[in-house]
Parts: sequence; structure tokens; C-alpha cells
Amino acid sequence: MTAELVAGVDSSTQSTKVVVCDARTGEVVRTGRAPHPEGTEVDPAAWWQAFGEATGDVLEGVSAIGIGGQQHGMVTVDGAGEVVRPALLWNDTRSAQAAKDLTDELGGPAVWAKSVGSVPVASFTVTKLRWLAEHEPENADRVARVLLPHDWLTWRLLGRPETAVTDRGDASGTGYFSAAENAYRPDVLAHAFGGRTPELPTVLGPSDSAGHTADGMLVSAGTGDNMAAALALELAPGDAVISIGTSGTVFGVTEHASADASGLVAGFADATGRFLPLTAALNAARVLTAGAAMLGVDLPEFDRLALAAEPGAGGLTLLPYLDGERTPNLPGATGSLHGLNRVNMTPENVARAAVEGMLCGLAAGLDAVRAQGMDVRRVQLIGGGAQSAAVRAVAPIVLGVPVAIPEAGEYVALGAARQAAWALAGTAEPPAWLGEGPGNRLVLDEPAEAQRVSGKEIQRRHLEAREAAHGVPAKFGED
Repeated sequence: MTAELVAGVDSSTQSTKVVVCDARTGEVVRTGRAPHPEGTEVDPAAWWQAFGEATGDVLEGVSAIGIGGQQHGMVTVDGAGEVVRPALLWNDTRSAQAAKDLTDELGGPAVWAKSVGSVPVASFTVTKLRWLAEHEPENADRVARVLLPHDWLTWRLLGRPETAVTDRGDASGTGYFSAAENAYRPDVLAHAFGGRTPELPTVLGPSDSAGHTADGMLVSAGTGDNMAAALALELAPGDAVISIGTSGTVFGVTEHASADASGLVAGFADATGRFLPLTAALNAARVLTAGAAMLGVDLPEFDRLALAAEPGAGGLTLLPYLDGERTPNLPGATGSLHGLNRVNMTPENVARAAVEGMLCGLAAGLDAVRAQGMDVRRVQLIGGGAQSAAVRAVAPIVLGVPVAIPEAGEYVALGAARQAAWALAGTAEPPAWLGEGPGNRLVLDEPAEAQRVSGKEIQRRHLEAREAAHGVPAKFGED
């Protein structure tokens, strides 16, 4: 029997990646890739071109396709269906002041968290629309429709129909959609956009079809990148993911919406009908590369040095704010090394302190999602930093929970493909792939009691150093 094939697309900041999978098992049979232009704003036509290059002839025989895209970006379209201006991406920070203004104008962080699940930051679409209204009013007047990157690609794939579509996962990152109420907030949109209420995509259900391409390929709703990764990993309540890329994210699936007035946790929806509380940090894998550069070694040697040191790095503590910090209580903080003395100032301890410091920062993110009601029973580490031998050894100690290392893969594209398979099957639940397909080989570590004690001490010293350096009160977890 010939396997039915589905495709998943990851349209990220840097590139378009495509995987073609067996719809039943998730086995990857073909892949494609094409780069995107650099910068924090881009003509969406570049995404369409990259999509064409990445798909090439890999879509032959594919029955369904789903698109996962970078969250938050602002794509504006006029009444004729043409793009008004280059899309502003999530990492474009020109709307930082707009985020502060909107937070104040609509009642402060607690009101925003209750209304839409998140406190606005510069990455959110709502702040970019405010920036557009204030700085480019003529362009703002031309806007008839606002789309997210994955929405725009889905719309193009379907031949630019009269009605565009999205999903609740990606919509929940706009700042004008309430995941808890499963509805747009047009009042918030109009306030942000100078009284204008452009057309927004119809929000589809998790397994709904968006339609078919001209040659008959089914198109699923698509979703945001973090939601697609969660779908690929088949997350269930109790599973948390720590993604260690250049920056880091911590997220998990819950049955109830979150609303964090501190702004640390964004209250997103996921791609299955549940919720996806998420927090982010600027400093993750780059801490490892910076540490290796400081010591004058490559990453394998950096790993060897870190593993040669004892837990706690001889009393050294690194606050790894090497590219600033964007949390509300540490805006623009810089890094520092604490506890140096003549005995502990060795390359091994410095390397170990870098690994532990990075993981302590991510552990704080894990505590933040726990505070939103998530019962964390296991952590899955993904991203380039998860391939570090030192990170794998130290993570269970610092995090204090079992750690799983899924097989390396293009999880956003795989999640989009799994969503496409779900829409194609028309079943109540998405197909189970992990038993036979990607991500099925996990490396599990259960921290021993002595390791848990050591990890708590490492985190305690990290918090004390943060209090000494930045005045943030040290609040220790339960022993």
C-alpha cells in the first residue's frame, strides 16, 4: 500500500523548511529548505519565493499541507489584496514605546492579562499596529486586512480567497485575541489602531481544513511556531519544553488559560484546543558560545571543562545577562560573575558556572509557568543547546525534574505536518506519531535526591547573586 503523504512548513525568521511525512507514522520522507532575507522587516513576497524554492518538487504526491510560522509579525494588506508595507517581524523593537503606552492606556498589566492573557511587549502585533498608526498614518489608512505570517502564506497558498483564516494558537499572540474567551477583542484593536478595525482572519478549529489548493491539496489551519513544536512533541499536561536556541523559551500545555499580570508569562493558546503558557529569555545557547570564546576553546572542549568541575562550580555563580534582559524586573541587566577566589578561578569552574547560570535562568522561567498553574512533571529539552553534553548532564540537577531529550528534528515543520494529517483524517484527535516516527528516542534522566539538593543550592546562590547585583528580592522555592 502506498503511504499517504502530508507536508509541514516552518516559515521562520531565517528560512523556510519543509518536511514531507507519512501521514500515518510521521516518518520523514523528503525535506526542503530556502533562506529568508536578514532584517526585522521583510516583504512577504520573499517568504512566498522561499516557499517555492523550498518545496520545489518535494510536494509531489502530497495530500495535505500545514504552515507553521514565526509568531506576532504584522502583515498589512490593502483592499486590492496587495501588501501595504514590509512586514514587521516579532524581533522588530521599534514598537517598544507603543507597548508601554498601550499598557498604561488600557488599565495596566493586570487588565491586559485578564483581557487577552498577556501583557503587551514590542513583539506583539497590537503594538506594531499602534506604531504604524502613529508613524505611518498614510499606510495605516490603506490597511484593509491584518494577517500574521502564517496566515498570509496560507492565504497565498489558497489563491488569496475573499476570507483569510488563522488558528487560535497564533491569534493568541496578537494582543487582540483572548485565548480564554476564544474570541477577538475588536475594542482593543480599534484603540491600538487609531479607531480603525481592519478585517481579521477567521479563526478555525484545530483540525479544520482551510480549503484546497488549485491542484486539490488540502490546507490545514496552520499555527504559530511554538504551538507547532508543541504539537510535534505531542505535549500533554505535565510536560514542559525548554527550547535552548540563541534565545530560550519555556512553555507547556495546560487545560486552563493563564493570565500573568507580571508580564513574565504570555497566555497563549495551543494548536489542540488547550492553552500554552510561555516565557522567553534572551540568553540561552549564546551563553555557551560566549563562555567558550572567553576561555579560548571550541564547544566540545567547553563541554569537557564544564563536566570536569563539581556541581556548584566551586562557589562561582554566573548571571548570564550577556545580551541584556527583557523581563519586567531586569530590563537591560548585564551579566556578572560572583564568588571568585584564588582557588575556584579555574577554566573548569568558569565553564560549569556558565552552564549552570544559563540553566538557572531557564529554571526561573519554569517556575514562572508553574506559578500559572502548570504541574511540571517532566521537561523536554530541544534546540541546539540541548545537544551540549554539559547541558544534558547539568539540566536534571538544576531543573530538579526528569529531563527528556527528543531526537533532533524540525519540530515546527513536523507539527505543521501533523496538523495537516489531522485535518486530512478528520478524526477527533491528531494521529499518534511518536511511537513510530520522529521524536521517539528520548534520553531520560531522573535526578537523584542528592542532585536535587545540589540543584536547589545552585539556584539559591543564583538568586542571591541576582539580588546583590540587581536588587531583585530572592524568593526561594519550597524545599
